[in-house]
Amino acid sequence: MSRAQISALVFGVGGFGALVAATTSNEWKVTTRASSVITATWVYQGLWMNCAGYIQACRGLMIAAVSLGFFGSIFALFGMKCTKVGGSDKAKAKIACLAGIVFILSGLCSMTGCSLYANKITTEFFDPLYVEQKYELGAALFIGWAGASLCIIGGVIFCFSISDNNKPPRMGYAYNGATSVLSSRTKYHGAEGDFKTTNPSKQFDKNAYV
Repeated sequence: MSRAQISALVFGVGGFGALVAATTSNEWKVTTRASSVITATWVYQGLWMNCAGYIQACRGLMIAAVSLGFFGSIFALFGMKCTKVGGSDKAKAKIACLAGIVFILSGLCSMTGCSLYANKITTEFFDPLYVEQKYELGAALFIGWAGASLCIIGGVIFCFSISDNNKPPRMGYAYNGATSVLSSRTKYHGAEGDFKTTNPSKQFDKNAYV
């Protein structure tokens, strides 16, 4: 069982849960309306209370992030070493890498959607010509950013865990360096001795015929 894959699964599933909570939350932006000197009324708005263009874009990005996070969680379960489904180790490594890529895409979608929504809020808040009700950043944005970060971290860990599955097993072998060196030296000296014994005989034969 790989500890890296377990930590990646925890990050990915935790990020997916945070994305679901942020998408369904109504606290994407918040403001106060002072109804009297003593009391104040908090006003919240989420993704499902307005039909503005940028809100529809953020809504689509968050739905895509939640969908990708769901499929990433499924792929991660199939790619874990401790599960019996998914095939061989090489197949599990490919599935785990796919889960990592899906988690990263989910985090990027959530990060983009939350950042786009936050940029719109801050632009309206600091615009002196904007005369309508101004809002501040809600808690759902920070939950979405946190979930996106967890998904990206888990996805990166899953992508790097493929190297652990592809490592070849270590083979044990004995050290035979000394014997091999000695054997090579004996062979060399033997060959040299044969050369010395046969060479004079050839010279003697030549002199005998002269």
